[in-house]
Amino acid sequence: MKTPFDTSKNTSLKTFNTFGFDVLAEQLIVVNDRSQLISFCKSPEHTSDLSLVLGGGSNLCLTQDIKGTVLHNRISGKEVISESEETITMRFGAGENWHQTVLWTLEQGYFGLENLSLIPGNVGTAPMQNIGAYGVEIKDVFSSLTAIEIGTGKERTFTAEQCQFGYRESIFKKDLKGRYIISSVDFTLTKKNPSLKTAYGDIQSVLRDRGIQNPTPLDISQAVITIRQSKLPDPADIGNSGSFFKNPIISAEAYHIAQKKHPEMVAYPFGEEFKVSAGWMIDRAGWKGYREGHVGVHAKQALVLVHYGGGKGAEIVELAHKIIEDIYDKYGITLEPEVNIL
Repeated sequence: MKTPFDTSKNTSLKTFNTFGFDVLAEQLIVVNDRSQLISFCKSPEHTSDLSLVLGGGSNLCLTQDIKGTVLHNRISGKEVISESEETITMRFGAGENWHQTVLWTLEQGYFGLENLSLIPGNVGTAPMQNIGAYGVEIKDVFSSLTAIEIGTGKERTFTAEQCQFGYRESIFKKDLKGRYIISSVDFTLTKKNPSLKTAYGDIQSVLRDRGIQNPTPLDISQAVITIRQSKLPDPADIGNSGSFFKNPIISAEAYHIAQKKHPEMVAYPFGEEFKVSAGWMIDRAGWKGYREGHVGVHAKQALVLVHYGGGKGAEIVELAHKIIEDIYDKYGITLEPEVNIL
């Protein structure tokens, strides 16, 4: 019986991860639509040795060959779920490219995703870690998602509350890790009178430099793209996975202790706690631009670890551990990777 999806053996994943690490998948299966994903999830033959679900490969550090099955989710598609004069709820396939999705919504006059422009990856991975940038997170525009249970093939819809969104967190990275595969995501976007977020980062200065006093969502998107391109390397030019570390969330007491020793420390209130800039600490500790063999810290953004080619994921992990130890020694704050390490 012919398998309903594309299958290959001992396949290089070099082009499937933005770090560009050349590891092999013992078996690679590609699903292109919902029915194929359901069929895969129902099949004990495939799910019994499922080791990795790949989306855009942009939040991943592969340190070794992958035994068993790697599933590449390429489900595409866009459809209107509901619409009013003020808003529209759109459904996007999990395999749709994230940045292209953002640009498409803006072209249609649907607003809310503009601050999340140029984030690498696919739609399906966006809610898994509640991606965020420049004052906006996925949870701010999220409506629901559909996921398929591994082992049964049963579909389930998750509301925002059920996703348990946190800072770069969701239930799919915690209690339900490895139990579901996201097939589509619904976003509720604004069609009229969008609430623009311009206060975060350098957005205002970019708009000011361009003489824009009354920005549109497209202006915000273009400003974000300019900022990200000036700070973050293109994975097509040099292997990277964007921000490698999370910005640590620490108690107010811990922040005030650290601030006494480092009055210039960059941090922001985060509820009753504080979010400390990991990039600032790494930069001040002297790591920006550091290189060690095939890997290093990007010269313009200390949060980004880079792969110059010919290296292995273990080299990135070793460098990350050195940075974590150094930051703890200097600031008493523990950094955590944002990137999934396998």
